[in-house]
Amino acid sequence: MNAAQQVKFYQVGSLAAGNRLLDPELRSDQADPARSNALTCGHRACQGCGEALGARYVLDAAQRASGGKVIAVNATGCLEVFSTPYPQTSWQLPWLHSLFGNAPAVASGVAAALRAKGRTDIRVVGQGGDGGTVDIGLGCLSGMFERNDDVLYVCYDNEAYMNTGVQRSGATPPTARTATTQAVGEEPGAPFGQGKSLPLIAMAHEIPYVATATVAGLRDLEAKVHRAMGLRGARYLHVLVPCPLGWGTASCDTVRIARLAEQSGLFPVFEAAGGEVTEVTKIRRRVPVEEYLRPQKRYAHLFTPEVRTDVIARLQRAADRNIARFDLAEEVVS
Repeated sequence: MNAAQQVKFYQVGSLAAGNRLLDPELRSDQADPARSNALTCGHRACQGCGEALGARYVLDAAQRASGGKVIAVNATGCLEVFSTPYPQTSWQLPWLHSLFGNAPAVASGVAAALRAKGRTDIRVVGQGGDGGTVDIGLGCLSGMFERNDDVLYVCYDNEAYMNTGVQRSGATPPTARTATTQAVGEEPGAPFGQGKSLPLIAMAHEIPYVATATVAGLRDLEAKVHRAMGLRGARYLHVLVPCPLGWGTASCDTVRIARLAEQSGLFPVFEAAGGEVTEVTKIRRRVPVEEYLRPQKRYAHLFTPEVRTDVIARLQRAADRNIARFDLAEEVVS
């Protein structure tokens, strides 16, 4: 075989077949039979839960990167509820449950205690959903960033408060239907001009590392966790994790929907250091936002009883702005 020949992946949309053609050290963490299985079977997540996938991918990678020496601090939310129904747990690593809004502060305290004991070999990962991160925990997270505490904080973003009935959060996108942004009126769903981008807020703190990822890009997500675990100081990872229940999507489509979010430009995937973007994931197959919106019942009001071309065009402009802002368009080779 020609040494310069690239590995051909025969299974469309998956790296499973290709992994078996690669040397063991080049395979994904999830392809390793000896992976830690940080989040193991027995949890109560919904079928197709993107957050369950994201948490397992992230913490398995963190465990591998640190030699199995990780302590996780978890905010209240879906992830905590479905993984630890008292007195049971699905976690196979040291794991602490904090309140809804103070996971970054608790993680900082754990890191400080380890530093006081001289245990620089043990790493700390804080994690929570978009409600506990973007809204309720924003003050504690900003403090963690400002102090540059040695914590990797991960937000699993399913774009609403799913645990308490799908209420709008600061990460809910415009026009999306939730229990508190109903599909009624002239401008149905979540309003334009509200919410916030936590990755950009994290970048404004000029911390050592900020990155975004989705559960559709396993290798990209694992690589970013490894990169973050190789650094010291405050680090932030924002992972898009579709929620079949709250988004109104088929359980089997979680990875596909996450990929469409990236391919449409509505969810830019990038890395940043010291407040500056350093790497972006180019969009190889760009799709119109309509292709992303249609499979989701939370956007059904944009297509029936009539197609809201005006609103869809506005969402398309937002995606186009992301593509231009982060230079996501892949260069065409003539």
